[in-house]
Amino acid sequence: MAAKLLTRQDYGRRIARAIALIAADPARPPSLEAMAEAAAFSPFHFHRIYREITGETPAETLARERLSRAAAMLVREGMAVAAVAKRCGYGSAAAFTRAFRAGYGVAPGAYRDSGGIGQRLPQPRLENSDMFEIAIRDEPPLRLASVAHRGAYQGIGTAFDRLKAWARARGLETPGTRWIALYHDDPSSVAERDLRAEAGITVPEGVEASEGVTLHTLPPTRMAVLVFRGPYAELERAYRWLYRDWLPGSGEEPADQPAREEYLNDCRSLPPAEWQTAVMLPLRPSPGGAAP
Repeated sequence: MAAKLLTRQDYGRRIARAIALIAADPARPPSLEAMAEAAAFSPFHFHRIYREITGETPAETLARERLSRAAAMLVREGMAVAAVAKRCGYGSAAAFTRAFRAGYGVAPGAYRDSGGIGQRLPQPRLENSDMFEIAIRDEPPLRLASVAHRGAYQGIGTAFDRLKAWARARGLETPGTRWIALYHDDPSSVAERDLRAEAGITVPEGVEASEGVTLHTLPPTRMAVLVFRGPYAELERAYRWLYRDWLPGSGEEPADQPAREEYLNDCRSLPPAEWQTAVMLPLRPSPGGAAP
């Protein structure tokens, strides 16, 4: 059994190299031979091993990376459809439009012009903040295995792909697993290349760090939680509302911890309009209450 586990872990490490190759430039996808060479597998067997370790094919990983980056360019930067198609490696604007419509259920131009397809947040009425769907709850300490990500936040999916391969190779992915990202910087204040984040997965005691995966424990924390429904590219809308509209009128103070996101359902099996993300703002202990 020990030998089998070590072999599976080795496979996960090698497939992670292929994932990194795909994510390096989705506009110029690597060949089968290049991916197989990066993972040190025969091209005859690479696709099957990749699918068993990651749960999807290399083509599906590439399509997901492309559409995720395209959505961010459209809704955050307001880029022209043809320019996004070119930047993301599609052969034509028409091909991009077909792929985007199939993935997001709407044409890219309409997606950009409407500001996205995610839920709309209420207008601020600070004198009646109870109307907002914010849950304040105490989070227990969490043991997290994480992969560091540096750069544009919408690129953190690559870190999660690497982490998923690492976790699957060790049998760590269970129905109770929580997928959590930590975001250390404000993307409006810090240069994109310097943004710091971590892709994380909850793990039990006894798991050891390896292959660029680090382990740490998140402390028990009081949290303000907003569950956002829609594409990840639109999550900045939730952050703006939390910090600009909710927090000043809430009577709360943010704690000295990074913001978190918890991904509540599977983006690989659901359309983007149905993705659910808990945006979590750490808070100081309530007045008169003990520190968590």
